[in-house]
Amino acid sequence: MGQLIYSMITSLDGYAEAAEGDLGPGAADDPEVHTYINDLFRPVGTYLYGRRMYETMLFWETALAEPELPPHAAQYARDWQAAEKVVYSTTLESVSSGRTRIERSFVPDAVRRLKAESAHDLTVDGPNLAAQAIAAGLVDEYHLFVTSTAVGGGKRFFPDGVRVELRLVEQRAFASGLIHARYRPR
Repeated sequence: MGQLIYSMITSLDGYAEAAEGDLGPGAADDPEVHTYINDLFRPVGTYLYGRRMYETMLFWETALAEPELPPHAAQYARDWQAAEKVVYSTTLESVSSGRTRIERSFVPDAVRRLKAESAHDLTVDGPNLAAQAIAAGLVDEYHLFVTSTAVGGGKRFFPDGVRVELRLVEQRAFASGLIHARYRPR
């Protein structure tokens, strides 16, 4: 049975997406952090995406053609391409990556079955889709990669109106100031 993991870079004040600008220094800016994330998520067999997050991640489908791609990014591209991807969208008509399918709605029971049938972990990526998984009680682990920047507003990592009691199971600080904190529900 696979575990469902919600993981994103988040600002110091809890935003997974800034209202304006970026979240500050993150994985893309730091080979040490990117390599750590590669190693942490290499066992993931399926990524669950909303349309916008899928379109952002689609870069990895062709990233290996980039002449200046550093080794840690090339490894992430290979791992991403090897995984299954499920895109939840009512508007996307087709996908542009291998091992990818579209689902028109997020159905918690279908995701429960997917977890139960999976030999590998799954991730839910993007705060909108993750909010649905959190509300349905589907998330088994939370990985926060906290930057050293407070952005003052945007889309929160945790959805409003949902209380989640968590237990810290792992933490790591990086020289760049980024902190990884891994939690499980109590």
